Amino acid sequence: MTVHRTRYLPPDCHRGLPPRTSRSRSVIDAASWAVTDDRARAIVAAAFQQRIVTLPEIAAALKSHRSIRRHKLIGLTANDAAGGSESISELELLDLCRSGRLPLPSRQTVIADASGRRRYRDAYFEEWKVHVEVDGGQHMHVAAWWADMQRQNDMWIAGERILRFPAWAIRNDPTTVQRQLRRALTEAGWRP
Repeated sequence: MTVHRTRYLPPDCHRGLPPRTSRSRSVIDAASWAVTDDRARAIVAAAFQQRIVTLPEIAAALKSHRSIRRHKLIGLTANDAAGGSESISELELLDLCRSGRLPLPSRQTVIADASGRRRYRDAYFEEWKVHVEVDGGQHMHVAAWWADMQRQNDMWIAGERILRFPAWAIRNDPTTVQRQLRRALTEAGWRP
C-alpha cells in the first residue's frame, strides 16, 4: 500500500483522527494518482458500483479541486458511472458506441426474470430491444455461465435481441464488437 499526502485540504475535509479526506475527495485523489487512465477510470467506476460516492459528491470535490490531474477524465467517468456503467469494460462499451456513432444505451436497467428476481441489464437499447451483456471473468465459472444462459434464454423467449461480449473482446477486438452491435441495431430498425 502506498500512502499519499496532500497539501491542499478544502474546508469540507474531515479532519478527525486520523486526519482524512471525504470519500469523494479520496476517490478523485486516487484516480489522479493512478498509474494509467484506465486504472483511474476503474477506481471511479468501482466507487460508484460500491455506492461509496454519488455524482453530486464527485462534482463538488472536482469543483473545489480544479487543478487535480485527470480532472476532465474523472468528471466524464463519474457521469458515465452514475449513469450505470459500473466497470471499466462497461465504460469501454460506451466509448465504442460514441466512437462508432451508435446510440447510447441505458445502463443497469432493472428487469424481473422468469422467477420474479430483480436483474440488471448492463446495456439496453430500449427502442430496438437490443440488450448487451458484458461478461467479466466471473461469468466463466460454470454455475455463473449456466445462470447467464438461463436469463438469456428467458429474454430471447420474450422477444429481446441479446448480445454477449467478454470484457476481453471489448478491449482487444473493439472493431468486431462495434460491427456486431451496429448490425444488431440495424436489424432491429435503427437508422444511423
